[in-house]
Amino acid sequence: MIFLAGRDRLMQRTLLRDIHDRLMNQAGCENVRYHPSRRRPRYVIADIDTTVFVGNSYEAKNARLEVRFWYPAGVGYEYYRINWIEPERNLMLGLHQDADHQDLGPCHIQLNYEDTPVDRYAATFLDVHPLSVFDDRLQQLPTALGSIRWEDGTPSLPTWPV
Repeated sequence: MIFLAGRDRLMQRTLLRDIHDRLMNQAGCENVRYHPSRRRPRYVIADIDTTVFVGNSYEAKNARLEVRFWYPAGVGYEYYRINWIEPERNLMLGLHQDADHQDLGPCHIQLNYEDTPVDRYAATFLDVHPLSVFDDRLQQLPTALGSIRWEDGTPSLPTWPV
């Protein structure tokens, strides 16, 4: 038996490299980078041209996508956070699979406005390879963003189809 020290870190680094490469080829993704560094990646971050990524009718011109996957000990699946952030509107829409909000199950969608959660719903748990999860969630983002409704200057996510 071979013991591979740091196996989880190696898997995370390989996955983040693959995500980085996919975002480099994704229409609307610009300035794709690792955070805090290429040598010690924890996140992949991309600046988003929303006109290209979502479509001409999207309200915000620019956004940021932050992607993190990690492998907690004692859990049979990966955790992730895929966050769409619009700094100008102080809005964040995230798909999260982690130990937070266990009442919603292992996966949820969360909408924050002005750094405060305004909506959270259960999301489908995807039991597939993390790159497939990433691809599926990336394709779901435009639909989720289109589900946001604004009333009296406050956003909400009244329905979540996934």
